[in-house]
Amino acid sequence: MYESETEFVRNYIRREKRDRLLHELTDRKKRSRGLDRFCHQSAQLIDPKRILLSGNDLGQQEEFCRFVSLHEEPTVILSPNPVLDGMVLPLADAVREAMADADASIVLGTGYALVNGEAMKGFREHYLLVKETFNAVQ
Repeated sequence: MYESETEFVRNYIRREKRDRLLHELTDRKKRSRGLDRFCHQSAQLIDPKRILLSGNDLGQQEEFCRFVSLHEEPTVILSPNPVLDGMVLPLADAVREAMADADASIVLGTGYALVNGEAMKGFREHYLLVKETFNAVQ
């Protein structure tokens, strides 16, 4: 239980921020608030060495589209939206669902994660994170 949350925190979050976030994401009562807080403060929590691509236009970036087309394996969506939370979908479908939803979300795949910030007026930050950057887009 909470394997996806643990994997995400251990691989993509700054070392000094891991304990609190992991506690929130693995506590049933605090999980939704923890996901929401994470996505509001993602720039301060994400390990910058893991960012491969970012921007509010990530869905239109050629490198991101290529990455998605090369990764067809199942992913899991972590979201405060109970309809999306825990969904297991191929990456392209998970990206479509997560980006269409106004709530913040994390799409977790094998060796990568997509963080979607909460939708705000005309702006939504996205981060594509990778465990290892040497062959991430190949």
